[in-house]
Amino acid sequence: MAAFEYLALDTGGKSHKGILTGDSPRQVRFLLREQGLSPVDVNPVEKTESRSSRKTLFRRSVPVASLALMTRQLATLIRAGMPLEESLRVLGAQVKLPRLQSVVAGLRSHIMEGSSLSVALSEYRTVFPQYYCAMVEAGEASGQLDDILERLAEYTEQQNYLRQKIAVAMIYPVILTAVALTVVIALLTYVVPEVVRVFNQTGQELPLLTQWLIVTSDLVRSKGLIIFSLIIVAFVTSSWLLKKEHIRYRYDMLKLSLPLVGDLIRAIISARLSRVLSILTESGVTLVDALGISLQTIKSLPVREAMSNAAESLREGGRLHAAMNKTGHFSPMLVHMISVGEESGELEKMLDKAASHHEREMNTMIIAATSLLEPALIIIMGGVVLLIVLAILLPIFEMNQLVGL
Repeated sequence: MAAFEYLALDTGGKSHKGILTGDSPRQVRFLLREQGLSPVDVNPVEKTESRSSRKTLFRRSVPVASLALMTRQLATLIRAGMPLEESLRVLGAQVKLPRLQSVVAGLRSHIMEGSSLSVALSEYRTVFPQYYCAMVEAGEASGQLDDILERLAEYTEQQNYLRQKIAVAMIYPVILTAVALTVVIALLTYVVPEVVRVFNQTGQELPLLTQWLIVTSDLVRSKGLIIFSLIIVAFVTSSWLLKKEHIRYRYDMLKLSLPLVGDLIRAIISARLSRVLSILTESGVTLVDALGISLQTIKSLPVREAMSNAAESLREGGRLHAAMNKTGHFSPMLVHMISVGEESGELEKMLDKAASHHEREMNTMIIAATSLLEPALIIIMGGVVLLIVLAILLPIFEMNQLVGL
């Protein structure tokens, strides 16, 4: 039996979407008619997912939190001794997200056809990363699928927690920036022209700062929409250019060279890489294969290239810590702990310790960065408003001096 995603209408003309299992689309249509529904469209889940994956710009995304919850629920069901097919059936009833309902139904369909869970997961690359499938495959081979799924759930939840932490930390700076820009635009659009009208009536020569303010105000009022459109075009163009590998490579190199930003990026990469390597090696995946799988967790192209070279050196009989040390992208602590692990034969434990250390370091750096960002934005925006106020007040001061004379 296979899983089919359907669209049907009831007697009142209301549309219904869902997933049913059956031997063929014809049987699913028959089942829908028995429920009093008129089928409009019935497609295999695999076909629906394939079409969705091609819509890279508008495809239905799966939140990390939902994926983590689904993984933990599946681990709990399997640990309770429930067969995999039955676990997926129960999981499909618990999942609320339509995209995940479709995925779980497709997974159950593959399992019922005799496929392994790792093979079934590999059919949904847009949902389950390569390291996810590799870890499940290792869990199936070792008979520790429930343990592996638990580790996967913990890792996914940690990644989701990090994203939420950054998002929450950025709420105040974003609101502050939006309010400050609104105030500045309002001053340039409505306040400055009225003040300039008064200055023009006096006929006095205006200070240079005031002249610049008048030019800026005229530009915002007359060309504001054009400037805004140019900003949008520049943003879209830069996003398109960053899809080109050679431009993205230079951009990533620039970020790594920045004092604070580069350190934060390296901390995030070190924490993520060491954690994934730890989970994979503990799951029975060889170090060479684990390095190849973990490469996709690295978004920075220069670091990914360096790790690819390190993996190649490892295949040729080299040592991982020596290859990583040559890149210059990883902290001496991580390199040293990997070196100790390779020498003692306890690389998995050392990678786990390195991951915990770098995760703590990463959290500390994120807190420090967000703490510095807020006062920096206040100082910058306050400075802009101060310049506007000074540009308005300077002619008034000069007028008072003339009157005093």
